[in-house]
Amino acid sequence: MEEKSTKRVSLISIAIIFMALALSLVAFNQAMYAYMTQRDVNQGNYLLMMGVIGLSLSAYMLFQTRSRMPRFIFEPQRVSTTTSCKKCGFKNVRDFQRGDYIFKEAEACPKCSEGMMITSIYREKKPGEEE
Repeated sequence: MEEKSTKRVSLISIAIIFMALALSLVAFNQAMYAYMTQRDVNQGNYLLMMGVIGLSLSAYMLFQTRSRMPRFIFEPQRVSTTTSCKKCGFKNVRDFQRGDYIFKEAEACPKCSEGMMITSIYREKKPGEEE
């Protein structure tokens, strides 16, 4: 079976990243305006510094969300079915099949050729899995 991984990032985090990016671009624009028209070097430096910091933070957050996206891998659980013979008591464990249910008549017994009945259906636990 092919394993698929889903990659999802919160829309809120993407919105915050793009808002920081937009505000950084506005700060760059205001810094250029302060340098060109107002000839105010202090205000231009302050706005330029804000733009650089905002741009670097938004780029950092974007790369962090891309590299640490949660990777959910769906692993189908192994489910087993136990069948028992009514006459001789023979028990057989097999993989679950669609349509199985408890007390359902199953295939014939390999020992005595009587009908077998499904007595239990259970999920097999992985080693180290808590109850």
